[in-house]
Amino acid sequence: MEEGGREACVPGFQVKNYQVAYNGPFLKDQPLIQVEFDDCAGNKNATFDASDPSFYVDADLNLAPQRDVVDCQPVLFIHGVSAHADDIAQVEITGLPLQVNTLRDIMRLEQRLPYRSKRSLYAPPMTVTENQRGPFPRVLGRVRNTQMWEGCWVPIHPLKSGGFVIRLKSFLIFNFFEKHFAFLCLDDQQIPFFLEVSTTDLAGNIAEGPVMLVITVIDQNDNRPIFKEAQYTGEVLEGSPTGTTVMTMTAFDADDPGTDNAALRYSIIRQSPNKPFPNMFHIDAERGDIVTVISPALLDRETLPTTTYELEIVAKDMAGSEVGLTGTATATITITDKNDHAPEFTHPLFEAHVPEGSTGVVINLSIDDRDDPATGAWRAIYSIISGDPTHSFEFQTNPDSNEGMLSVVKPLNYEATAFHTLLVKVENEDPLVPGVSYGPSSTVAVHVIVEDINEGPVFFPDPLHVTRNENIPVGSFVATLNATDPDTRTIQSIRYAILRDPAGWLGVNPVRGTVNTSAALDRESPYVHDNKYTALFVAVDNGIPPASGTGTLIIHLEDFNDNAPYVVPSVAQVCEDAHDMNVAIVGGWDKDLPPNAAPFKIELGKQPGLDKTWKVSRVNATHSQIMLLQSLKKANYQLPLLITDSGMPPLSNNTEVKVQVCICKKNKKICSSAHSHFSSLLVMLATLLLVLLFLIITSLFC
Repeated sequence: MEEGGREACVPGFQVKNYQVAYNGPFLKDQPLIQVEFDDCAGNKNATFDASDPSFYVDADLNLAPQRDVVDCQPVLFIHGVSAHADDIAQVEITGLPLQVNTLRDIMRLEQRLPYRSKRSLYAPPMTVTENQRGPFPRVLGRVRNTQMWEGCWVPIHPLKSGGFVIRLKSFLIFNFFEKHFAFLCLDDQQIPFFLEVSTTDLAGNIAEGPVMLVITVIDQNDNRPIFKEAQYTGEVLEGSPTGTTVMTMTAFDADDPGTDNAALRYSIIRQSPNKPFPNMFHIDAERGDIVTVISPALLDRETLPTTTYELEIVAKDMAGSEVGLTGTATATITITDKNDHAPEFTHPLFEAHVPEGSTGVVINLSIDDRDDPATGAWRAIYSIISGDPTHSFEFQTNPDSNEGMLSVVKPLNYEATAFHTLLVKVENEDPLVPGVSYGPSSTVAVHVIVEDINEGPVFFPDPLHVTRNENIPVGSFVATLNATDPDTRTIQSIRYAILRDPAGWLGVNPVRGTVNTSAALDRESPYVHDNKYTALFVAVDNGIPPASGTGTLIIHLEDFNDNAPYVVPSVAQVCEDAHDMNVAIVGGWDKDLPPNAAPFKIELGKQPGLDKTWKVSRVNATHSQIMLLQSLKKANYQLPLLITDSGMPPLSNNTEVKVQVCICKKNKKICSSAHSHFSSLLVMLATLLLVLLFLIITSLFC
């Protein structure tokens, strides 16, 4: 079986037996059936012959009459031949009319013979050579009876398909097969035909027999040896011992395997190329095994003129005699590689120049390896033996050139180390064969020279954290920046500048790096996050070209009581009836932090008479409650309140809360949407002053 479970192609007829129904005369050129023939090589130049010359096989493999056929034999044979196949198929024609007159003519039966009571038949074994030529019929032998009599005819009933007719009186056995169709050796064996012979009267009654008649077909050498494939491939490892089997060639012969007709002998008739000598390989004449003849020392892939040799193989039957038939095939043998050459560096020393601070590939190390490219015996692995304690270097192998690519994976510092010496070795992926080892040329030194680059100043610490109070005077000292130049082998000056100051609160001395306030620091500013203000500074040296570095200053701002508290919410609701549960809750809010915020003190404003209608009492450190002491009608009232924080000194704030007096019914409040009543005396006085001012202005213009 071939790969995937698909059956291998067998040259010849793919279907051996066919049937055609006779429904009347066969018309000329009218296809009867289509046969299936495949020589597994495209059927090029295939030819077909029918046992009955009245029929032929057309180009589409259709069996058709050469002329209008009224009667024919019940069995036809089709012979198909090409350069790769030689086979026969059988066609049975059913429904033919009984042709008694024709049978009588053939047997020359003139009258019915009288009945004899004592008779016996004798059918001696007979032989016939396949592929006999006409004319037909041809006498094969005689069937005898002990008492010769006339008036009977002897039918033969084959147990296997045959083409025989027995003639009356002399009982001659005729072979009606025409051309070379008779008794082709099937299944590569002599096939005896077993026939039952008996005598019957014309009424069909058995008079004698039956007896068994055996006809043996003698094979002829009419089939060439055929290789299953036209092209075979094999490989042998270089340095293999003489006599190493490379591959086996197998051909098949359809003739009788018990005779020399199928006895095959193999030989090599051509080797290409024929160097270093023409007989590098030998084939076992009987088994077809191809073995090496060349010595292991000469079977060297790297010194041979080619790594692929082509052999033309001939298989000859008749045990290889001169009269034998032949078949040919090609064997392609590849000399495969083994790791018998160690890689060697092409130079005794490699040198690379690397700018400090850079990374990436800095040099490619080239090697020479005479083994087969793209194999494990050729592919190289590079490693650093010494000289890299900080693991700043790394090797990778170029898959195309096999070169070792040395890369810097950690930036190098010129001021720390300006020169590195690496000891590098190279090995193959596959181990070397015994007797071959890595030599001194498989190790090399690599000098890496670090080039100085003007590096930017470095801030330390970065970030710089300081703590300052908010609202310190403008010009106050905040911090001193510290940036140093890593180029220690040169003397360079550094100047400072502000790169980012979101609120514009800072200034820096360009030479000394001192930072002072240029505006008030405000912890409550939107530029302050989590009590921290962040600014970014830059330091620039005077190198050529100049280099710069950045540093971060983080100012932690401490709170100062600079924000007065206020009351929230600005609107509260109470019911119109005065009682202890009729209260509204308000709280204090301060932008400052404790202890400059809560606890808050919330109380009524200083206007007289408020305490008769309203009462404010403390609930906790941040909240108080407003209580209505007298019933008021539904309306909105502006209630003045005074709130004070706990800072030192404390800050106070006069504020007003709109109190909505609502009608409360079953958990439902009906509140007024009109303007508030002014309970504040200050508001009433302001109104009177506005009226008085209006009167004065009016009198002046009258």
